[in-house]
Amino acid sequence: MSCIVRSLLCTTRSPSAVGLSRALLCTASRDIPPSLSDFVVRKPGVNANLVDGKRLAEKIHGEVASQIHEMVSRGKRPPNLTVVLVGNDPPSQTYVRSKHRAATKVGMNGNIICKPDTISENELLELVHELNRDDQVDGLLVQLPLPDHISEKLVCQSVDPHKDVDGFHMFNIGRYVMGQPAFIPATPLGVLEILKRCRVETFGKTACVVGRSRNIGFTLSTLLQSDSYGTGDIRLGADATTIVCHRYTPPDKLKSMTLISDIIITATGVPGLIKEDMVKEGTVVIDVGITRIKGKDGKPRLVGDVQFDEVSKHASLITPVPGGVGPMTVAMVLRNTLDAAMGVYRDIDVKLGALNGRDERIDKENGESDMVG
Repeated sequence: MSCIVRSLLCTTRSPSAVGLSRALLCTASRDIPPSLSDFVVRKPGVNANLVDGKRLAEKIHGEVASQIHEMVSRGKRPPNLTVVLVGNDPPSQTYVRSKHRAATKVGMNGNIICKPDTISENELLELVHELNRDDQVDGLLVQLPLPDHISEKLVCQSVDPHKDVDGFHMFNIGRYVMGQPAFIPATPLGVLEILKRCRVETFGKTACVVGRSRNIGFTLSTLLQSDSYGTGDIRLGADATTIVCHRYTPPDKLKSMTLISDIIITATGVPGLIKEDMVKEGTVVIDVGITRIKGKDGKPRLVGDVQFDEVSKHASLITPVPGGVGPMTVAMVLRNTLDAAMGVYRDIDVKLGALNGRDERIDKENGESDMVG
């Protein structure tokens, strides 16, 4: 992180700051502190503590609603979240409706713009540019997947990075990779929020991320290993020793990596990948994977990457599927939209621009140059 950003965050890397960072976090145990009892629960027959993602998401919704109420009471308009939906993909329609309901419930203005799957790439890009220019739109996301004839990468990069509440724009990716505040994709941000709210100590701990997808595994592994610069802000970094495993990691190597890990986060979509003999006692297990399978009764059901019944015997804290990470995703979209409406990152960019301009002037006055002879 540059000295400019450090000064903006009013942080320094000092023993006292590190001590504060560590004091804010405690190792997860099976004793539930009263302050966590709203969303960390016990279930008969399950040894581990369970993260109730729905309860935690509702708590965050309430916090966002309170901040919006305060904004409106000061004479400002409510934040606006606009979602562009292309085609008739049923899961996408369901997800978009849930975002819209949640946004409306917390007091945001929510718009859904539906377009047929026959829309051309140029037409969709023009729509995005139009919404970029609309000052009434704070958060903008284009629901994925898109039809095959449209480049998802091109569309995601066309969204104004200051409205990019999905966190997919390379501008935001570059910022969080460099340790600067940025919009973080909602699912990884939800995982980080679970760790933070449940007071899971990450400083100096070993974390294993299973899965390296760009929007989940890559983001999580980057932020888990990054330096928080003594802030204790897990969105900047978690200061963990981080291991990344993926589809080409041999099964025996995967097992050896998870067994030395204090925290396991899996996001592969492979049911039952993480087994009982792959988890040491007291591990924190976050299951991001979700797959629809046919149950023993012939009815479809959702399962995660973790063999829940077996692994929960040894974990200190675990997220169920469904009802764990899933509800947090929508909550984090709302949080990002609120930040966009408050101009959080725009304000930082203005300060960075001013400071960078000052530094360039100083360099010129001192006769310094980027060119090296």
